Amino acid sequence: MTPTISQYERIALQLAPPLAHVSLASPPVNVIDLRMMDELTSALAEVETLSTVSMVVISGGGKCFSTGVDVAAHTPDNIDCMLQKFHAVIRAVLNSKKITLAVVHGNCLGGAAELAMVCDVVITTHSATWGFPEIKLGCFPPVAAAALGALVGQKRAADLILTGRSITGLEAAEIGLATIPVPDDQLSAAVQEKLMMLSSLSPSALAIAKKAIYSWDAAHVEKGLARAENIYRSELMQCEDAREGIRAFLEKRPPKWTGH
Repeated sequence: MTPTISQYERIALQLAPPLAHVSLASPPVNVIDLRMMDELTSALAEVETLSTVSMVVISGGGKCFSTGVDVAAHTPDNIDCMLQKFHAVIRAVLNSKKITLAVVHGNCLGGAAELAMVCDVVITTHSATWGFPEIKLGCFPPVAAAALGALVGQKRAADLILTGRSITGLEAAEIGLATIPVPDDQLSAAVQEKLMMLSSLSPSALAIAKKAIYSWDAAHVEKGLARAENIYRSELMQCEDAREGIRAFLEKRPPKWTGH
């Protein structure tokens, strides 16, 4: 495996064709800030140009996958930039011709769960913690709002988004949010088994089959995401409760909801 590419500060990219491994590497909990979003977009674009790579693993270094997008990036001053940069990452994964595989352990929350769920294959530990807690900040997760229903059904999606409750990796797999649940000590072996299976297949056939699999969903997800972005900007960001939720989190106090 080649050495880690040094120009990235918040992620690590390793190339070992036919595999590229992108690891979130911003201790202690791999918060996805604006800089990491730029690096993820750049790394995924770089990998997309490599004809020798047919599979991309996305994982989190250290004790978890990621606790999600930086809350400070949700303030009114940053929200347009955040949505643009984070959704560029999501679109890069969705539009990739490579087979993408998310490897989840520990916390996988908010934007991190959105990143993992748009990968083709998701392997999670039983004990991983999944969730979309944005509603507790007076916000909502746009990618999940647009795409989660297709994975788990509208009722389950509504429950997860509207309550912000967390579920285990085992439950995430049972409802279709993840692909394969494994005991914590078997995560690496399960990943290697899946990669060996995929590496024995035709890269071109995999890419074309992937395009066909998502041919129906692709247009709907893109339209849904664009609409969710518009609602987030034009409606949610006009609500005092959304601003209060972010302020309260940053100030480490309970929010005082007004209903406005």
